[in-house]
Amino acid sequence: MPRCSAIKRDGERCRVSVESGVELCWAHDPRNASQRKRITSKAGKSKPSRELAGIKQRLSDLAEDVLEGNKDRADAAVASQIYNVLLRAIGMELRVKEVEEMEAKLEEMEKALERQGEGAAHGSAG
Repeated sequence: MPRCSAIKRDGERCRVSVESGVELCWAHDPRNASQRKRITSKAGKSKPSRELAGIKQRLSDLAEDVLEGNKDRADAAVASQIYNVLLRAIGMELRVKEVEEMEAKLEEMEKALERQGEGAAHGSAG
């Protein structure tokens, strides 16, 4: 079975199989660029990304307040523990989203492989 003719960022040739007469896999086909862009842009605009930035800023401010003597160390320690729990929850949310996205991609790939199999079966039947 032929392989995608694209060269990946690391300089290696793509190893994804394509059907006869097709040069590029889904991931490298320019016709899918808008869908790929939409998928990747969702990650940058995600709620966890905004939350992480806010927590980082609050932790930085909290540390600065403790070092300057404006915040009680015990109160700051409790607040940082709470932030730690929040960060773990955000991490879990990100992992769940990653799994869901991977499942969707796998589903798309399985459908593409099924279509390729059907095309190959029709091509060899004649």
